[in-house]
Amino acid sequence: MPARINAAAVFCGSRFGNLPAYKEAAEAVGAGLAQAGIHLVYGGGYVGLMGVVADSAIQAGGRVTGIIPEFLEAREVMHRGVTELVVTDSMHTRKQKMFALADAFLILPGGFGTFDELMEILTWKQLQLHAKPILIVNTANWAQGVLAMLNEAVSQGFASPEARGLLEVVPDAAAALQRLELVPRSDSREALEATSRM
Repeated sequence: MPARINAAAVFCGSRFGNLPAYKEAAEAVGAGLAQAGIHLVYGGGYVGLMGVVADSAIQAGGRVTGIIPEFLEAREVMHRGVTELVVTDSMHTRKQKMFALADAFLILPGGFGTFDELMEILTWKQLQLHAKPILIVNTANWAQGVLAMLNEAVSQGFASPEARGLLEVVPDAAAALQRLELVPRSDSREALEATSRM
């Protein structure tokens, strides 16, 4: 039997967004990961949906690792209540560390930083640097614009349909958590070494 998912990275907003459903989804993902015994890896902040995910996982007894670059630590936006807080020298190192620790990636509602994280981890998968699941949690259809952009890249000939198929879209937190129970854990060490050479 394949090994289970041990850790999941969650990318999401440092703001709450306009709809209560976004906060509810973050709460459900944080608590659900903890209840499933899945280690939460996230951006280390206490603000917005990032803080909600972490707080919910902590309250449910989960293990939480926050990874934050030192320039944000200096602004005191880091979450002091997580199990482990890792301070990196740059945003790029932060993303590499999150990638190394995670067996899967959940994309919750967010802004430019969330889009950046999604596109980088998707590009790395397209380049065959990893084969880890990438799940967009499309709460209240927040990601429709992002998905339209990806589909347009395919229709304009800049990406293949196969590349577009490297991520999955699920409607809510419950579906994302159920999906994680079905996928094997992948070894991230070789892929991390590859990305460090990029």
